[in-house]
Amino acid sequence: MALQVVLRTVIFYFTVLVVIRFMGKREVGQLSSFDLVVAIMIAELAAMPMDKVEIPIYIGLLPILALALLEVLLAKLSLKSQLARSVITGVPSVLIENGKILESELKKLRYNVNDLLRQLREKDVFNIADVEFAILETSGKISLVLKSQHRPVTPEDLNLTTSYEGLSHPLIVDGKVNYDNIKRTKLDANWLKEELKKNHNIEDFREVLLATLDSEGNLYVSKKSSP
Repeated sequence: MALQVVLRTVIFYFTVLVVIRFMGKREVGQLSSFDLVVAIMIAELAAMPMDKVEIPIYIGLLPILALALLEVLLAKLSLKSQLARSVITGVPSVLIENGKILESELKKLRYNVNDLLRQLREKDVFNIADVEFAILETSGKISLVLKSQHRPVTPEDLNLTTSYEGLSHPLIVDGKVNYDNIKRTKLDANWLKEELKKNHNIEDFREVLLATLDSEGNLYVSKKSSP
């Protein structure tokens, strides 16, 4: 009996994991109401057959797979239809326009001023007078457009030219060499070994916690406290 429960738990764990990955890579905070409902239903459906061994495994799997298929089909439909997209995922709502709070929109969404101020503070905005536009996204997050005089200064504002910044490539993570990333940098393991020995007094890759190479060829190395 106990072995059956454990086996069922493993099966449903990996099933739900595969289904969630199949549905997409959005974070929980980016889920629409529809996505969130589907995720909760899948969790509930997976929990029931785990300890109820009288329920055949396939009976527990079928509704989970059906929900996953429905989610994918509706996601594809929303890509092709503006109407379907607005019904399934909703539409963003403007809460502040030209620096003025739209009270009618707050009432329509049942969204109070305290919630608005809290989300502004989470965006490091403490004075509502600094905001030109605030848009409530379908995920529940707020997007802001600050008034021009309150936006951070950028190099473009100062007519400064900047150099290209690409991604850093992790070459070693926890003592394990990522040979694919080394190949992408058009270097080799021998070069990496020489650099570690010459500049960081490291003889063995296993001594490295993290080593990354940026787009300018600078090697960052963090050594393990103990090999």
